Amino acid sequence: MPRIAIVGAGLSGLCTAFYLVRELEKAGKDAEILIFESDSVPGGKMRTIRQDGFNLEWGPNGFLTNKPFGMELVKDLGIEAKVVRSSDEARKRYIYSGGALQRLPETPVAFFRSGLLSMKGRARIMCEPFAAKAPVNVDESLGDFARRRLGPEALEKLIDPMVTGIYAGDPERMSLRSCFPLIHNLESKYGGLVRGMLCLKRERAKQGVKSKMSAGPGGVLVSFDGGVQTLADELASPLNDGLHMNVSVDRVERRGGGYILGISERGVREELEADVLVVATAAYDALRILSPLDEGLVDALAAIPYSPITVAALGYDAATLGNPLDGFGFLIPGTEKRKILGALWDSSVFPNRAPAGMALIRAMVGGVRAPELASLPEEELLALVRRELSDIMGISAEPVLAKTFFHDRGIPQYLVGHGALLEQIDARLAELPGLYLNSNAYRGIALNDCVRESKLAAERIAQAV
Repeated sequence: MPRIAIVGAGLSGLCTAFYLVRELEKAGKDAEILIFESDSVPGGKMRTIRQDGFNLEWGPNGFLTNKPFGMELVKDLGIEAKVVRSSDEARKRYIYSGGALQRLPETPVAFFRSGLLSMKGRARIMCEPFAAKAPVNVDESLGDFARRRLGPEALEKLIDPMVTGIYAGDPERMSLRSCFPLIHNLESKYGGLVRGMLCLKRERAKQGVKSKMSAGPGGVLVSFDGGVQTLADELASPLNDGLHMNVSVDRVERRGGGYILGISERGVREELEADVLVVATAAYDALRILSPLDEGLVDALAAIPYSPITVAALGYDAATLGNPLDGFGFLIPGTEKRKILGALWDSSVFPNRAPAGMALIRAMVGGVRAPELASLPEEELLALVRRELSDIMGISAEPVLAKTFFHDRGIPQYLVGHGALLEQIDARLAELPGLYLNSNAYRGIALNDCVRESKLAAERIAQAV
């Protein structure tokens, strides 16, 4: 019986195992599946801390339904009853600009009425259909793309905060093609964004699908009644003896037709042989583990940087806030020179994130914009966040709960040239049959992307064993 080893029990590792079991059963095949995780809790950064009646998310607070993969996984697990939909009020999103919170326009009518952009900035966006064509055979940065198609003000007040909210990154260095392939393909296929959106709307209307043009990400944000940890727990539960927590893999060697893993558990080291190896860890952990195998592969993995970020969770008595928290939260353009990247009003998005009469805010600090702030001592960082929330939202109340979650290397950065790195990685993997890399470092950082890639990996492995 072949042995399949998966290193990492984050979302990608757990999903790979889940779909691998299903694919092997469909093919009438059998295999031993082992998962090794150095942490004591499965799920990676999809973790929920429950404290004093609050549900505090380490990182992401849910996923969007604009792609089908997350909800397909929910249905495959049979946990539809545990899904909670975000409040309709959470569709209101804000940008902090000019010293005030400005609502992000979602519709053409709201766009014309919005004070977020100047008349000149709005006029420039209206000229998008006549913008210069994309440069040929160039991996264009998000910054260059936004200036070319939408103008500098749109880059400053719309694109920059969006990139901050998703990647905590720098639009001048991020790759459009790798970060937002749908937008890249929209321009490539239709010649422009407005033209492409109109064509898509007509195509969907012919298919009987009702859709609205929106500047937002689309879809509905959903999570689970017990927080995102619910998904990790549901994926881990059926793995039984195959899931090994508090076990680290520190090196991998090629031997014969398989792989030898050097593993450590409670200070005891041993070797384990596997026919198939899936490394479902961050790129920096993958390169450490795989360094004995292939220098070219390691070099490519080392070229994928990560942005540091700290999530500061603050719980309040809602009556003391003096702010209704009417919406999803806000993001801040870099030109505003604030010391936080933005804040999510979690208890307004998902009411079960805080006890009755309480409110929960999570602020983001650091990113590539201010990496040194992410590593501040907790007391200093919380004081900084409270000062920022006081200036921006007028909140001076004493929190009833305050906690930080520091991610030294939190979010992978898909920089210009990321596509070439993936080609290099794929070429090296072709020389190492039975080895697979699967995490959010490669082809999408969101839950939907991780589920899609895990399912594809499981299908390929099931065909090969």
